[in-house]
Amino acid sequence: MSGQGANCAVDGEKRSPFCDGREESPLGSKAESSEGSARYSQPIVWRNVVLMTLLHIGAVYSLCLIPKAHLLTLIWAYLCFLMTALGVTAGAHRLWSHRSYKAKLPLRMFLAAANSMAFQNDIFEWCRDHRVHHKYSETDADPHNARRGFFFSHIGWLFVRKHRDVIEKGRKLDFTDLLDDPVVWFQRKYYKSSVVLMCFVIPTLVPWYIWGESLWNSYFLASILRYTVSLNVTWLVNSAAHMYGNRPYDKYISPRQNAFVTLGAIGEGFHNYHHTFPFDYSASELGLKFNPTTWFIDFMFWLGLVTDRKQAPKEMILARKERTGDGSA
Repeated sequence: MSGQGANCAVDGEKRSPFCDGREESPLGSKAESSEGSARYSQPIVWRNVVLMTLLHIGAVYSLCLIPKAHLLTLIWAYLCFLMTALGVTAGAHRLWSHRSYKAKLPLRMFLAAANSMAFQNDIFEWCRDHRVHHKYSETDADPHNARRGFFFSHIGWLFVRKHRDVIEKGRKLDFTDLLDDPVVWFQRKYYKSSVVLMCFVIPTLVPWYIWGESLWNSYFLASILRYTVSLNVTWLVNSAAHMYGNRPYDKYISPRQNAFVTLGAIGEGFHNYHHTFPFDYSASELGLKFNPTTWFIDFMFWLGLVTDRKQAPKEMILARKERTGDGSA
């Protein structure tokens, strides 16, 4: 995501429980938040509007190139999409935002590279916005407040400057754990060059160099189309998964279980569960469910690259369903 935001200052205090994803937003402030939105005007970032419009036009054009492309190019584009998605779901989200498991250096390096391929801001900025989103969900301090409608929570939030509450509330959270990670620091320092390499150069050159695909097809299919699709499936977690679906774990919060989002975002659509138990590395109840990100983390655990996977105990999940669920599961 290419929206700009102000850096959050570190308050120097002991890290709040939220920084590990264990707090939910207070429900009482939401009415005041909506009223505040009407009073506060957020300037439009025209650069983002133009760039995102051109990107999506390019993605639509890319669809016309699919019949002309090598099958290997389409497979490569999908593999790049999976790597892109893991950089967000297993990396920026479950590892660095919520600290739901620990990863050894080689895996952290891979996830940082995959995150640069995703081009949704560097790990630090992504996690900063996401922690604020969980702490102040569906208020003006939420960067993509779903109470402002589908368009705003999906892409519109990138078209305007951040609401002042996002910046002010964000300054109260401690993000030193992120900058203490040399992988996060390195990616942040060299983010622009890593994005050019991972998001555009490598996806484009591999099909051209190895099996003779045209640079034109390679660029539009493995870079532009893949990048645009990956952005939109991520944004659906912010929009659709906060509006459509059931709430078997907590009917008093906005996030929903959304099977369509789960398919597109490789396991991130169990959103009512995730906001109820944000510390759980699987972001869903374990069982026969489609969650490729969890499968990836489990495979890395088997290889010895992952430790300390956090999970919500079954008794806790059942008790929470009984107490606050909508009875749908």
